[in-house]
Amino acid sequence: MAKQSWKAGNMLYPVPVVMVSCKRLGERANIVTLAWAGTICSDPAMLSISVRPERYSHAIIEETGEFVVNLVTESLTESCDWCGVRSGKDYDKFKERGLTEYVTEYGDVPAIAESPVNLYCKVRKVERLGSHDMYIAEITGVTVDDSLLDESGRFHLDEAGLVAYSHGVYYSLGDKLGTFGYSVKKPAK
Repeated sequence: MAKQSWKAGNMLYPVPVVMVSCKRLGERANIVTLAWAGTICSDPAMLSISVRPERYSHAIIEETGEFVVNLVTESLTESCDWCGVRSGKDYDKFKERGLTEYVTEYGDVPAIAESPVNLYCKVRKVERLGSHDMYIAEITGVTVDDSLLDESGRFHLDEAGLVAYSHGVYYSLGDKLGTFGYSVKKPAK
């Protein structure tokens, strides 16, 4: 098997693509599209996002220490892309894309109502890394669409139509290949 050697670069793909909403008190809410987001701890529930300092949302998150991570579905993909290439300095992204602000008991930062899962976050630490600043945040609350719950209250995130991002391209998540631990599960007798 032949391989080529390349200079160091970010090739960890695919990754989730998310729409992060943020808001300063007394100003309109903004949305920034990010593909550099990830889970970092389960207890307490924490995640990280990485944002370029030049981005309009960077200053908002720096000042407020709060944001909401909104998962992206197939139906939100065009809005997700648009919010990633337009600046909140110039556009009211909620209004321009016909998105609904959803405010809960978790704070003043609105989530995107059309997103099936919203993770409300408070920044606990900032790492200045170079091209991006990484915000390590505690998840203080979660809201999920009722449509993803069955009669017994079981959550079916696999039915949300989530999207991933890989090297400049958005993809629908594909077929289920297995469940955690399936490779070592003993066959039923």
